[in-house]
Parts: sequence; structure tokens; C-alpha cells
Amino acid sequence: MDAKTLQAGLNELLETLKDGQRGYAEAMTDVEDPDLKQIFKKYAAQRSEYITELEDQMHKLNLHPEEESSITGTVHRAFINLKGLVTGKDRHSILAECERGEDYAKKAYETAQKIEGVPSELQALIAKQAAGVKQGHDEIRDLRDASAK
Repeated sequence: MDAKTLQAGLNELLETLKDGQRGYAEAMTDVEDPDLKQIFKKYAAQRSEYITELEDQMHKLNLHPEEESSITGTVHRAFINLKGLVTGKDRHSILAECERGEDYAKKAYETAQKIEGVPSELQALIAKQAAGVKQGHDEIRDLRDASAK
């Protein structure tokens, strides 16, 4: 296992999860649709839980989460446009932006799952979280598609 590659991949996952958690938490406070509030609350809590799980595993492996990210120069902010969209109250646009963020999260997990030599306990955690992210993506996508009708 290449510790630097593993650390970089895990830090990217953490940053992606933190983006999603912040994005959903902000959207939850600003959106008016009660069903979206509940969904955003659920995914903000999920991402927070995933962050804790991943950081715990990193500490067990003597890897340290970065406090400030420097991933690929300027960090890709998957949910950067969400707050602006929420103030416009357009359900379809809000969900489309959420799905864009979910696409990024799915890709981050796909990349992490390809890192070689990851300890089995961490591998299982990444697989479990990836499944949860995919489920979230699919739910958001389905809501977005339904809102276009």
C-alpha cells in the first residue's frame, strides 16, 4: 500500500463529503419544500457520519486528515452553486445542482475504490459509503426527473 496515494485519496473523499454536508445543510435551511428539507437533512447527516467514520479509519492507520485542502490546486466545490439556486426556489434547478454534486461524490468513491492495497476494514467502509452515495445520487436524480414534468 502506498501511504501517500491512500492519504491523498482519503483526503479527497473527506473534502467531497464535507462539501456535500455543507451544501445540504445550507440548502436545508433555505429551501421551502418540506420534502426537500427532510431529504437534505438526511443527506447532511449521512455525510457527517461518513466523515467521522473515514477520519476514525484514517487515525487507526496513522494517516491524518488535512485540515485545509489543497486537492488539485483549487478545490472543486461540488455544491458551490446550490445556495444561489435555493434562493431562486426553483425545485428542478436545486435538484439538478444536487445531482451534479452527487456525480462528483460518486466519482471520488470510484477513484478511492481503485487504490491498491487498502486494508480490508477500510475497503469495506469505502464500499459501504459508496453504496450510500450512489443511493443518494439515484434518489436526487429521480426527484429531479420527476420535477421536470
